[in-house]
Amino acid sequence: MSSKLKTESVVKDRYGAGAQAVEAKLCCPVDYDPEYLKIIPREVIEKDYGCGDPSKHVRPGETVLDLGSGTGKICFIASQVVGAEGKVIGIDMTDSMLEVARRNAPAVAEKIGYANVEFRKGRIQDLALDLEALEAELQNRPIDNANAFLEAEELAEELRVKKPMVADDSVDVVVSNCVLNLVSHAARDQLFQEIFRVLKVGGRAVISDIVCDEEVTEEMQKDPELWSGCISGAFHEDEFIEAFSQAGFYGGRVLSLEKEPWQTVQGIEFRSMTVEAFKGKQGVCLERNQAVIYQGPFKEVLDDDGHRMERGKRYAVCDKTYGLYGKAPYADSFLFIDPREEIPVEKAELFDCSGMRLRHPKETKGQDYDATSTAGECCGPECC
Repeated sequence: MSSKLKTESVVKDRYGAGAQAVEAKLCCPVDYDPEYLKIIPREVIEKDYGCGDPSKHVRPGETVLDLGSGTGKICFIASQVVGAEGKVIGIDMTDSMLEVARRNAPAVAEKIGYANVEFRKGRIQDLALDLEALEAELQNRPIDNANAFLEAEELAEELRVKKPMVADDSVDVVVSNCVLNLVSHAARDQLFQEIFRVLKVGGRAVISDIVCDEEVTEEMQKDPELWSGCISGAFHEDEFIEAFSQAGFYGGRVLSLEKEPWQTVQGIEFRSMTVEAFKGKQGVCLERNQAVIYQGPFKEVLDDDGHRMERGKRYAVCDKTYGLYGKAPYADSFLFIDPREEIPVEKAELFDCSGMRLRHPKETKGQDYDATSTAGECCGPECC
């Protein structure tokens, strides 16, 4: 059995058992908002495992996708946050976990007054393949020879294309709680690409997971008990957030990192980290004579597209970058200078993004601008 399949099998077995009886070693203590826990059945809370609370960063009305949703605790918390106008989708590959989540969903819906949560069976690194849809098709197509196996692979690919479990650009925020580290190293590029695929432009990922401060040894990575226990597969601190950047996200930031380690194994410390990253920097760059000024406090900054800026200086940026800087997580770091005469998008020329340059004020005001005005009564912010 390949290491990729062996890893998945070990994880399914251990978490399947964790749905039957509480497994203390599968989670570390997390303080959830008690107001949201009041309506969630005790069985869900006791048999749901995690290391953080990404639901704290969910907003009303959003469509939320929870990767590795387990018995549904984060989904049921998020359902209360997003409200009746929002939607929550939980993805898990373990039948016993899904059974607990689905059985308790009606009770939660009755208490909050609406049903906005559904649970789907699939692997988080393959969000296009609905495993229950595949199982239904295979009921009449048993795999009993090599040709049948190849046909099943073709069927799976057809389902991914024609009936994806999670469609492209359909989710506002992807959350996950201590699950990404359970995916084999061989499948991790695909995992982050899938998160990127399902998010809408402007969407974001908020992920809590276990990270390590030193590289995990090869010996530890081969230990199935340590892997399924969120140890061997832990991301290195800097590699975790870099994985989002490599997949095309921007604005990645660490929202929290626990001071004390959850566990220490062979001198390596393992602790919970929550990160956030955004989708939306892709697209054409247009020149609309806009400028930004980095406010500080650092002497200079470098963004995910290689834009290096010193504080206090007026830089030329394209319309896309100008828009990105006006939203989280950048908005509080910049001042924005609009052109005196707006250039319509349809008349804008392509912007040269090969390097950063300063924007001369006359580019924004207009080369022929020579107005003279009298002094105002006040030049401070309190009367402008």
